[in-house]
Amino acid sequence: MTLIAVMLGGAVGSALRYGVSVSLNPSIGEGIPWGTLTVNVVGCLLIGWMANWMTGSNEALRLGVLVGLLGGFTTFSSFGLETIRLVQSEQIGAAVIYVLVSNAAGLAAGWLGLQLNQ
Repeated sequence: MTLIAVMLGGAVGSALRYGVSVSLNPSIGEGIPWGTLTVNVVGCLLIGWMANWMTGSNEALRLGVLVGLLGGFTTFSSFGLETIRLVQSEQIGAAVIYVLVSNAAGLAAGWLGLQLNQ
């Protein structure tokens, strides 16, 4: 049952990520990939909040949300590839800003998410 919950959550999370990326990422491939940045920061916020909120919940449901849904929604591998592509296209400033904002905002959002349940 847990595996099915994780798989279903992953499918939903991936579809949500795709929708946000299509809506927010630059269509011409230049500049900061706002869609990926958005899902990573929102995902950090949600996983921080949900990790505490779901303590004591059904294990399959908890893992379906935390590992499946939020794991499918966040995009660290996409973040890495997009950063490399920014560097390769000589958009060094955008790459640096993207890395700094992604990490700082992601950590801050994760911390905030944990605080929401206290």
